[in-house]
Amino acid sequence: MRGPRRWREAAEEALYGPEGFFTRHAPAAHFRTSVHASPLFAGAVAELLRRVDEVLGHPGELALIDYGAGRGELLTGVLAELSGQPGSLAARVRPHAVERARRPDGLDPAIAWSADPPRGVSGLLFANEWLDDVPVDIAETGVDGVPRHVLVDADGTEHPGGPVTGEDARWLARWWPLPPEPGLRAEIGRPRDAAWARAVSCLERGLAVAVDYAHTRSARPPLGTLTGYRDGREVRPVPDGRCDLTAHVALDACAAAAERAGAPVTGPGLPLSQREALHALGVSGARPPLALASSDPAGYVRLLGRAGEAAELTDPAGLGAFTWLLQPRAAPLPPPWGVRGEAGDRPSG
Repeated sequence: MRGPRRWREAAEEALYGPEGFFTRHAPAAHFRTSVHASPLFAGAVAELLRRVDEVLGHPGELALIDYGAGRGELLTGVLAELSGQPGSLAARVRPHAVERARRPDGLDPAIAWSADPPRGVSGLLFANEWLDDVPVDIAETGVDGVPRHVLVDADGTEHPGGPVTGEDARWLARWWPLPPEPGLRAEIGRPRDAAWARAVSCLERGLAVAVDYAHTRSARPPLGTLTGYRDGREVRPVPDGRCDLTAHVALDACAAAAERAGAPVTGPGLPLSQREALHALGVSGARPPLALASSDPAGYVRLLGRAGEAAELTDPAGLGAFTWLLQPRAAPLPPPWGVRGEAGDRPSG
């Protein structure tokens, strides 16, 4: 590998190149997402899809697009959930995995698979822990008080680069101003803004949801968040293809970009915690009534297990700390965040 390079270029090759982390490895072997933690997560997405279908007026075909689909686990789980439900929704859903890795063997043939999304569709676009793996450049304030690009070698050794200028400098000034104190860092989120705007624009009508560890302009982390993951453990970020490279998302900037860049998104982004979102979709960690242990011991144990899974998904110190960004396009937000109405109404909230 060449070196030193800006972090964005190095991470792009390390994650998605011919010998990249996501090219050669299944993500589930290295880190556990909400999708892997419990089928309740897929059940919540299925419930959200039902509510999107309702506000769209039950179109003949309803797209379900999973951005950064991994091995297709979320789509597989949602289809399983819908197959056991009455009604015509399962027959009308068109699942589509958007993923740069090759299609996994044995995946349900009903699931379309491509590196790019379908265009002009109506339905739900769901991006779970996708934006944090869109590579970005790193800026660090130098000893002269000037934000400079951070360069990195293949072994993870960093070096100060040239001053941040042009569009990157304008992005920092708007979304992540760096004080003149040496050593303060920022992740320049322009590539993520563009990626999210492109993703949302594939919908003609419907709802786009991004779920990720995130922060907003009022509370940016002063030293940034870039890190690595391998074999279920957090490790030093090294762009050698042997670990995931991830950084939290400036989700407020992504939301604004989707509104600016030709995607007529209506209403506010309405960011909320995963805990709040899943509670609104019927996922509760409440324990079943103790009396059930006597009348139906097997049922009690089953419900107790579900409550434990729900508690993990909504734990504010764990998975429940993820942020959900909901951006409707030419449609109202689904309940409980919006109001029922005709497509094109401005949602409440």
